[in-house]
Amino acid sequence: MKAGFLHELRDGVTPRAGALVLAVLALQFGFIASSIGAFHEPTPHRIPVAVTAPAPALSALVTQLNRLPGEPLDARAVPTEESARRMINRREVYGAFVVSADDATDRLIIASGAGASVGQALVQIFTPIEDQQERAFTTEDAKPALLGDARGLSGFYLALGWVVGGYLVAIALGTSKGARPANPHRAVVRLCALLLYSILSGLGGALIAGGLFGAVGDHLAQLWWFGALLVFAAGSFAMALQAAFGFVGTGLAVLLFVVLGNPSAGGAYPAPLLPPFWRAIGPWLPPGLGTDAIRGIVYFDDVGVGRSALVLGGYAVAGLAVTLVVARIARPRQVVIPPSQSLVPAAR
Repeated sequence: MKAGFLHELRDGVTPRAGALVLAVLALQFGFIASSIGAFHEPTPHRIPVAVTAPAPALSALVTQLNRLPGEPLDARAVPTEESARRMINRREVYGAFVVSADDATDRLIIASGAGASVGQALVQIFTPIEDQQERAFTTEDAKPALLGDARGLSGFYLALGWVVGGYLVAIALGTSKGARPANPHRAVVRLCALLLYSILSGLGGALIAGGLFGAVGDHLAQLWWFGALLVFAAGSFAMALQAAFGFVGTGLAVLLFVVLGNPSAGGAYPAPLLPPFWRAIGPWLPPGLGTDAIRGIVYFDDVGVGRSALVLGGYAVAGLAVTLVVARIARPRQVVIPPSQSLVPAAR
């Protein structure tokens, strides 16, 4: 019985299976480390903020704000409140600080639609500064989150859902007939299937987020095309990784889109509150690109969407090219069609 158990153990847990288990364990530990590393201690770092004040005090105030310990602010002098509001609308700054020339009550203008946690951080930064000067300030939200998007996180979860759907459908297509397409024709079939899935996924996600929950306003057309692009970009790039590296490509897709992409996407904590590594990679990975663009569509009249679409287009083109090239240069596998599916009747 003992020999039989050892034989079953060797047969059931092959060296390849053991290596895959260890790879999954590494990805799991990586996800834990990446998420905790990004979120365990959110610290403001050079949050862009416009500052306007009476001319004699403006320059000194901007210098004071930029020299705060830890450099939490990137203060930028502007001549008027209207200029500051335009910078918020163009997503050049996360807020504006308006110093009153008439009394001791100033105003802090924030934009919760760009990330509620940044607005909260600005309130915490300016409160002790104003207390020290024996002044006070009121807070105005120039871009308040929608009722269905109370914390401004719906765009992040919508983007994450689209990205997950993209690489999961690529994995599903690879699992059914092998990670690497059998030949160029099969590669085209997979890419066409992914395109159809992306169109349906973009529409479904936009309808759920907007029509069902009212979390993204009335932006069905924009969210549909962008969601389709995001799904196709993530899926085609994952497909290319599978074509180039086989099953290992699946792990690389998870590493890129989940382990690194999720914590750096700017959902709960936008870029100015993340550590340097996650702050640097977030704007170049699909979850971050998606989160930023959806917020631009919903709250900022499409500002920033063009850049995200351009980078995602690069992912899609790279995915298409690599998948087709690998399918062409790799040794083609014989495609066996069962007799019952043959178009030519079997000879009697």
